[in-house]
Amino acid sequence: MARIIVLGGAHIDRRATIDGATVPGASNPGRWREEPGGGGFNAARSLARLGHEVAMVSVRGGDRAGEAVGTAMETVGVEDMAQVFLDRATPSYTAILENDGNLLVAVADMDLYDRFVYRQLSRKSIRQAIADANLVLCDANLPAGTIGALAQMTGMNGKPLCAIAISPPKVERLEPAFGGLSMIFMNAAEAAVLCGQDTPPDKWPGKLRERGIARGAISRGEGPVLGFDGTDVFQITPPRIESVVDVTGAGDTLAAAAIHATLNGNAFRAALRYGVAAAGLAVQSADAAPPELNIETVEAALKHVPQAEPFP
Repeated sequence: MARIIVLGGAHIDRRATIDGATVPGASNPGRWREEPGGGGFNAARSLARLGHEVAMVSVRGGDRAGEAVGTAMETVGVEDMAQVFLDRATPSYTAILENDGNLLVAVADMDLYDRFVYRQLSRKSIRQAIADANLVLCDANLPAGTIGALAQMTGMNGKPLCAIAISPPKVERLEPAFGGLSMIFMNAAEAAVLCGQDTPPDKWPGKLRERGIARGAISRGEGPVLGFDGTDVFQITPPRIESVVDVTGAGDTLAAAAIHATLNGNAFRAALRYGVAAAGLAVQSADAAPPELNIETVEAALKHVPQAEPFP
């Protein structure tokens, strides 16, 4: 079991699923659900379910939504190290999903995360938590200055720092940490922002290395997950999922499981394959951080994930 500190998003996810074919510009019958979520918190919950000691550093409001987030941390066994702004509303993510579970559009109301300024990292409790950690994970909900300061802090402490890109508009916030990241997890849209929209996928690893990123994973929906590590570039094809329920949080689950496998001594190829297996469980769950996730279920799913292949 490792001690892991996660810094980033922990807020409320609201998701609607359209029952039938999507009709733009019209009222579509469907179903709403609401749960605590956020990229960092989704990964934190999965890491806890895989047996690690996890603490979550975030910001939230002093409202019922914030109380729900705090309760969810307590329920899953994640240590709550959030700063609560009593006069502010907890951030939220509202998504509309098509009937096949894929994202149609989303709105992120995340202004409160801008108050997670780099000075917060000087809090004694956070400094001590990072010093005691085996690994630190952040997401791009944090301001760029905070991410840069975190990279300096983890570098001085000799702690590996991993990152989740979150979204195309936010991925550039991670740039101050590029040279100090142990791993970064992103999707194709986020990779295109970093590499240039006209850059073909086979050029992404080279472009990302030029920007100082030594190791990363790029998920591409139902397509192969692209991984690069040093001079190695490979891809892992996810097994076919017959029934996709909700894709929300799949990338966060992939990141958590790959980090877990790395901490257990696996090379990045094997670790990313483990992450792909976990992501397959995530898309079959209605929850952004699937409660059925554990070592046994991931290892069972791993049997259906093919070995990594050369890319391109």
